[in-house]
Amino acid sequence: MSDITLILLCAGNSSRFENKVKKQWLRIGKKPLWLKVTNKLSSYAKFDKTIITAHKDEINYMKKFDNNLMYVTGGSTRQESIKNALQEVTTKYVMITDIARACIPKKIIKNLIKNKNKADCIVPYIDVSDTVVYQDQTIQRDDVKLIQTPQLSKTQILKKAIKTDIDFTDDSTAIYNYGASRYFIKGDIKSQKLTYIDDLNKLKCLKPASKDIFIGIGYDIHPFEANKKMFLGGVHIKSDIGFKAHSDGDVLIHSLIDAILGAAQAGDIGEFFPDTDDKYKNIDSKVLLENIKEFIVKVGYQIINIDITIIAQYPKVNSYKKEIQILLAKLLDINPYQINIKATTAEKLGFIGRKEGVAVQTVASLKFYNHKKGQK
Repeated sequence: MSDITLILLCAGNSSRFENKVKKQWLRIGKKPLWLKVTNKLSSYAKFDKTIITAHKDEINYMKKFDNNLMYVTGGSTRQESIKNALQEVTTKYVMITDIARACIPKKIIKNLIKNKNKADCIVPYIDVSDTVVYQDQTIQRDDVKLIQTPQLSKTQILKKAIKTDIDFTDDSTAIYNYGASRYFIKGDIKSQKLTYIDDLNKLKCLKPASKDIFIGIGYDIHPFEANKKMFLGGVHIKSDIGFKAHSDGDVLIHSLIDAILGAAQAGDIGEFFPDTDDKYKNIDSKVLLENIKEFIVKVGYQIINIDITIIAQYPKVNSYKKEIQILLAKLLDINPYQINIKATTAEKLGFIGRKEGVAVQTVASLKFYNHKKGQK
């Protein structure tokens, strides 16, 4: 059994990446970057277990990709995420790295493990080739090290070292501040961190995203309710009745949300906005749609097109279709021509034909964000 646990930090917001898609969700072929890096590092050595720190809004979605990994909700800082993950570590050693280091060579992992007994923390670094000026003074560049991850630490030492209000940017600095030892090994320029969007062109190991297209189908139906405003596709429909529901009952938007989530293999509307939660009571469904749009963009998808069919004996919706199309396009940040809306009746048959409610069916198609072309 291995005496090393591997932790991969994946809970960040990618604020410096300056892209709507979070860097950990860029697709390398068909896999998100976080899973590609995890699989690669896991193949380099035997670990007792592998722990992924995940953003609280994404952890359930991440679990759909690989059930053999352990997922821990990350914190608002790197150090908080490490604290959360270390609660699950029982091995003598822990190896921690950032998902953003996407191209770590196998030799770095092997060398870290080979030298694990030489100090409390084993740290890869690269030399500086340019002149270095610090606080307006030129200093000896041979005295400067650029620190990389992964770093291999003694678990108990690291746990004690980060019990502080000081926020450290890497494990070795926390351990050094604690008074424990560290040992430096040569790193590799290939382990460059993906921080800014321009870095995408420098990391040769990142292959383009797959050109696959993903289709999702959504369906929803709601009965009418007296003395309630009717909203369809976010548009107020002139009527003396509305839809019975926990939220505002916008049956079109609910169907649309399920179609988008279906295409992204992300579950359904109830998993994101349960009707048992009072904070969604009478909520504007446009808010729900905006949240889902933000989510699917962050995890690496783009909308190709939307096709909506409204099935209603009442109300008559043809005069509202253009307004709905324009509003939905604005909410989804796509062009109106990417949305098609059709309306039909139930030929006076059944629940809908008796004018007791409305049903909507939606088909959505998505594709991966193409990071190699810089497509936004």
